[in-house]
Amino acid sequence: MNIKSKLKQIGVLTYFYDSFKKIYYKHFISDKKLINKKFKKRLGRNVELRNPIYYNDKLQWLKLYWHDPVATTCADKYEVREFVKEKIGGKYLNDLLGVYENVYDINLNKLPSSFVLKGTHGSGYNIICENKNQMNWNKEFVKMRRWLRNNYYWPNREWVYKDIQPRIVCEKYLSDETGNPPMDYKIFCFHGEPKLIQVDIDRFGSHKSNLYNIEWILQDVEIENLSDKNILIEKPATLNEMLDLSRKLSEDFPHVRVDFYNINDKVIFGELTFFHHGGFGKFNPPEFELQFGNYIKQP
Repeated sequence: MNIKSKLKQIGVLTYFYDSFKKIYYKHFISDKKLINKKFKKRLGRNVELRNPIYYNDKLQWLKLYWHDPVATTCADKYEVREFVKEKIGGKYLNDLLGVYENVYDINLNKLPSSFVLKGTHGSGYNIICENKNQMNWNKEFVKMRRWLRNNYYWPNREWVYKDIQPRIVCEKYLSDETGNPPMDYKIFCFHGEPKLIQVDIDRFGSHKSNLYNIEWILQDVEIENLSDKNILIEKPATLNEMLDLSRKLSEDFPHVRVDFYNINDKVIFGELTFFHHGGFGKFNPPEFELQFGNYIKQP
């Protein structure tokens, strides 16, 4: 069997698997039932929705009982650009190279050697292309077609994704001074105030996440990802700028994570995330989850 036949077979199998998942999630399990089931499996305890005090429980409460249409706009990797322009200005946006509703509209010949492709309607839909001539584009196009068939709302009931139009955006490839993808600064904001900063290191390799408070003091805390205290990350010169920008972008929401890149002391907006790890992230130590939960005042 040649490669094209194998890819076609894989595409057919994934199509039927995705279709089965859609039917199951949509017709056979309610939001609350799925959240309860997944929460118990991931965190080993029952979710508390009547009087939540822990961070993950409050995220699940927000999934079920808090709805703001602006959050859907902000979760859309394309539409959020207008929100950012209005709030902090277009100079903080990465260069946009294209927007596609169909993968067949992507003309690789018109794109530069390096770029990034992202699904607008979910999390983890990323293709980092450092050299387009070294990519297996048959495989990547199968992947992107699968993205466009998926509604990211159903697996975790993150309602912000439910009504987003599935599209793919192409943006400029960002790199640090070594040529690698830059560090990602994820600022956890509560009611417009930043409280903690997660710095992602080597996201597409040996992924680690170190957490700092807003005074840039390393915290002995992990949320799902392992930390590495041996990796010393200098306080960025643009820290205060990123904190001020995160306040403006988060001021309308009870909780949102505001992501930035910092390249040669230039701040570039990444994305807005309303449900960190879908509300299923494990805390180490566990008691820190209560502190995080206290920051969220339920609407």
